[in-house]
Amino acid sequence: MNVASPALPPVPPQALASPRNSEALARLARAARADLARLNVPPANWVPSSSSPDGTPVLDVLVAGAGMCGQTAAQALLREGVANLRVIDRAARGEEGPWGTYARMLTLRSPKHLTGPDLGVPALTLRAWYEAQHGEAGWSALHKIGRLDWRDYLLWVRDTVGVTVENGVTLACVDDPGSGPGQAPGGLLRVMLQSASGRETVWVRKLVLALGRDGSGAPRWPDFPSLRRADPLAGGRVFHSADAIDFAALRGQRIGVLGAGASAFDNAACALEAGAQVDLFARRPFLPQVNKSKWTAFAGFFRGFEALDDARKWRIYTYIFDEQVPPPWETVRRCDGHETFTLRLGTPWLDVQPRPDGVHVVTREGSERFDAVIFGTGFDVDLPDRPELARYQGQIETWGRHVDPAEAARHPEAARFPYLGSGFELRGTSEALARIHLFNWGSTLSHGALAGDIPGLGVGANRLAQAIARDLFVADADLHWQRLQDLEEPELLPTRWYVPPPQRP
Repeated sequence: MNVASPALPPVPPQALASPRNSEALARLARAARADLARLNVPPANWVPSSSSPDGTPVLDVLVAGAGMCGQTAAQALLREGVANLRVIDRAARGEEGPWGTYARMLTLRSPKHLTGPDLGVPALTLRAWYEAQHGEAGWSALHKIGRLDWRDYLLWVRDTVGVTVENGVTLACVDDPGSGPGQAPGGLLRVMLQSASGRETVWVRKLVLALGRDGSGAPRWPDFPSLRRADPLAGGRVFHSADAIDFAALRGQRIGVLGAGASAFDNAACALEAGAQVDLFARRPFLPQVNKSKWTAFAGFFRGFEALDDARKWRIYTYIFDEQVPPPWETVRRCDGHETFTLRLGTPWLDVQPRPDGVHVVTREGSERFDAVIFGTGFDVDLPDRPELARYQGQIETWGRHVDPAEAARHPEAARFPYLGSGFELRGTSEALARIHLFNWGSTLSHGALAGDIPGLGVGANRLAQAIARDLFVADADLHWQRLQDLEEPELLPTRWYVPPPQRP
């Protein structure tokens, strides 16, 4: 496809990041903390402490993943008075989530006015953050928020509300020694953490898996007859869009990109801007035209979808998945602006063959040679792919068990989504699964897009935190009963009507 027609409307200015004003952000942070103090946030921790089988203190909640979802979940937990928690992320600070790593769009897809990580505090909103630095006129002129601005905004929110993140710490595995039928619901999970300091065993009551877009599976690699991921000829030539790619090294090369979604176009654009020639292939005869998931972005859906029966949930999201999401028009125009870009619709790949002279792609039209290829094919949802949950392979309930077998066969990807409880908890044959809460894209069929997309993030984080608080309270109900009886804060002590405890009937 050639350069876009001059008759098309101009693309608004877009930028990865805006200039930073640290003094203005410090003033805004003080104002935000004052607002939180007026709301009595965070309240005091109310969860009774406990000890593990080896005598070490038990952690009430471990949040694995400190991207947008993980840090907002931790913030919501602190607001519920659940303070005995840790938040970990295997990446370095600023590299949590995709924003500073494999996300390659210039700006976010979402409209700039959306809220979520602020959890309803005006001074913590993106708009407040941007206006503090660039004024109301700057906000009005902004088309969409820059990707690196969003990353920096999230870090500012995290620091302002006091969410501490341990970077460079990986969740290695989870198990539940001694669990079995009839065990009390307040049982423990044993979690192994890995860092530069070595391995650490942590006993936790609740585990939140906020491991990102691939946190319920893995990057989707298409299955081709001649392609093996371990093939040395594929190294440095066959990439997934989530891989680290040196685009500068692609200058002057011919690149093939597979996919019709946003990530495929983003990677194509980066290669084009580096000086490569790019052919983008899609099996569809035309690009997806309407982002049906936008319809879901209203309060009724966010609050009510989880309460629908399974048939209606399945109908809604299999329809949205089948319709697919079109690439943003700005991203398409970003590619169309290069004469070296060709869009080849209705041309599926039949085989990918790494060879000494490059990568050969077979289509119905024959074989073509590329210097490298990129799969813009998204992520699979399949929890057995997650090494952290190997202990529970085959035990986790999925949607495929809750729909007609013919429907599951028609929608195999949707059938692999985990079937979650009302608090994002896993369900299955092990009672320990109820202590693991999935707060990422894998929760979509059960709860809607409340854990990954910005519009529903605040609803999702609050629902998660409230469910965990409820479970912790119920598990300790007898301890709280004792606390109630032990309470001795005599209101009338400063009066002549005070009666000491021994004298009360």
